[in-house]
Amino acid sequence: MKNFDINNIRADFPLLKREVNGKPLVYLDNGATTQKPQVVIDALVNYYTDMNANVHRGVHYLSQISTDAFEVTRQKVQSFINAEHDYEIIITKGTTDSINLVAQCFGQAFIDKDDEIIISAMEHHSNIVPWQMLCDAKGAVLKVIPMNDHGDLDMEAYKALLSAKTKIVSVTYVSNSLGTINPIEEIIALAHSNNTPVLVDAAQAVQHIALDVQKLDADFLVFSGHKMYAPTGVGVLYGKEKWLNAMPPYQGGGDMIKDVTFEKTTYNELPFKFEAGTPNIEAGICLAHAIDYINEIGLDAIQKYEDDLLAYATAEILKIEGVRIIGTANKKSSVLSFIVDGIHPYDIGVILDKLGIAVRTGHHCAQPVMAQFEIPGTVRASLAMYNTKEDIDTFIKGLQRAVTMLK
Repeated sequence: MKNFDINNIRADFPLLKREVNGKPLVYLDNGATTQKPQVVIDALVNYYTDMNANVHRGVHYLSQISTDAFEVTRQKVQSFINAEHDYEIIITKGTTDSINLVAQCFGQAFIDKDDEIIISAMEHHSNIVPWQMLCDAKGAVLKVIPMNDHGDLDMEAYKALLSAKTKIVSVTYVSNSLGTINPIEEIIALAHSNNTPVLVDAAQAVQHIALDVQKLDADFLVFSGHKMYAPTGVGVLYGKEKWLNAMPPYQGGGDMIKDVTFEKTTYNELPFKFEAGTPNIEAGICLAHAIDYINEIGLDAIQKYEDDLLAYATAEILKIEGVRIIGTANKKSSVLSFIVDGIHPYDIGVILDKLGIAVRTGHHCAQPVMAQFEIPGTVRASLAMYNTKEDIDTFIKGLQRAVTMLK
């Protein structure tokens, strides 16, 4: 592990050098997607210039080296999250695809009429809608863990929700709209004491916090590559072998079959049972390089740096009159979500963009969260390891200017 050197890290991300509207870019929209280091960009170019071929079953050289590179990613992910087996790693299109896969396949196998599914009040739409669709199809019931006005889950209410009817719990590790770090080990332990499996949405955790699925005892864990410095269009579903074997496949087609006749199809073994069709090969290969990049710096060092940066940004933004932070949990990660009295979040976002500062405004695909706080949306500044206190200072000055203009 090398020492955390912010200048070296920033130099690795070419897009950070560009200007927007004649101003140096300050990129604070990392919760939506992260920028890519040169090593990942190089790997993408290398795939198309040196090894482009379809993976699996090809006997020719290019197919073999592409397959080998793609399968390295599976092994890298296994190590990165400490899964017991590499075949428990399913390569998907992203977090949304992974959650839909579990909702459909687990739901088909294990959910019946009047069964109950538990999610939390702070979930992204991607961890709400698939379960609603499943409940509609099966006649099941969706239960929601409430949260308080700080953005902390009500754990006593969660305990009360668990029952013999509870078939699965699906919760986010880190809220994309509030930044709350949920007590995921406790959530899992309580569910397991009720013989209930748990899916962990780690889309906003994987790039900030070291994950160990065996220590967590997670039954399923999902995340996206593009949130962790890899390209879009690739993600991961981790599932315990016993659950993946018990679930029917998600889609039919190439790779997920062992033998096909017009009378019957025999499905492939794990992990290929859930990987129908040609994957996003180049993005999958690049994910391995993104993991290597993160590992070289070290997630412990990244988390410490980002926590310090979030504390600095929080203290600075509270100096601005009229600012209200939405999400004030004791344990947070890399998200500063706020409103300003009397000003619509969109208007702030537009002015910040004119100053070269990229933030996100709106409901952040978490409309129930906004409904609880009785607001239309927030301004969200989300941090990554390449952000600096200078970025925060520029952002704060820009926000002060926007507030002065819009008041």
